[in-house]
Amino acid sequence: MTWTIAGNYIAGCSCALICGCAVDAKPRDAKGREECLGVGVFHISEGQLDDVDLSGVDFALYNEFPSNLTSGNWKVGIVVDGGASGDQAQAIDTIISGRAGGPFGELSQFFGEYLGMERADVSLSDGEKPRLSVGGRSDIEFTALRGPDGTPTTMKNALFGFSPEFTLGTAKGRSDAFGLAFEGAYGELGNFSFSTEQAEGAPTGRG
Repeated sequence: MTWTIAGNYIAGCSCALICGCAVDAKPRDAKGREECLGVGVFHISEGQLDDVDLSGVDFALYNEFPSNLTSGNWKVGIVVDGGASGDQAQAIDTIISGRAGGPFGELSQFFGEYLGMERADVSLSDGEKPRLSVGGRSDIEFTALRGPDGTPTTMKNALFGFSPEFTLGTAKGRSDAFGLAFEGAYGELGNFSFSTEQAEGAPTGRG
């Protein structure tokens, strides 16, 4: 199988202020619990799995990380937008579960439980108040952190990251899917590009 997906994403999780998962640190929420519950919504502007065109598909990736990422035992599930065809939804499931190889194939060694795929309305919006929405499950608004010059704060070259550089921020809202419920605290947004040809140094399923 050969595949590629590229586009933009918004994510939110339970970690207090800055999520440590990107650098393989132990996560910590506002109550001191060492776990990360998160969701990311991804819009694929260009993509394919073999001969299945994935351009225009939106999907949500849910996670529970009980410790730092390389400790494993992750729980991961996905929700694919109801507007995607059955073939497109199955292709996303095949990629994210790791069955198609590539970077998610490498990451699947850390899965304790793959929670499968569900269907619902999935969307993300850009602009002054970026937001992710998964019908009946998640609704989170992103606000960027900013430096002294007023520009957004970013992180580069993280060991586990969806993007080589992404914007850090806060996430306001609530999520509850696959039995993984949390109040948003940390947020991020950026662009992504993954494929079977991607070198080692894969992205996380981090929210």
